[in-house]
Amino acid sequence: MDKLDRRIFIARALVVGAGCVGACANAQGVALVDEKDAQAVAIGYRSDTSKVDGKKYPQHKVTQSCSNCQLYVGKPADASGDCAVFPGKRVAAPGWCNAWVAKAG
Repeated sequence: MDKLDRRIFIARALVVGAGCVGACANAQGVALVDEKDAQAVAIGYRSDTSKVDGKKYPQHKVTQSCSNCQLYVGKPADASGDCAVFPGKRVAAPGWCNAWVAKAG
């Protein structure tokens, strides 16, 4: 292998490697909201609507979840989606918080 072939090989390997790093970052996606996050605690976010404290949030109903909330951006069948309350993070579709608003329609 001469110097030119090695340079081409190394350049291509770097391009492929950079592509793999980008693909891995996209595969991991955006972080889910942590229930212990200060904002999540403040509005009573739980990643599972069935684990919401009914005494603390008497307005909560088990049929309410992030996936059927007006603030949820995603398909109901998705495991998680974006939420207007938590910009830059995703919420669990079966989750719930005190900001829940019935989806129109």
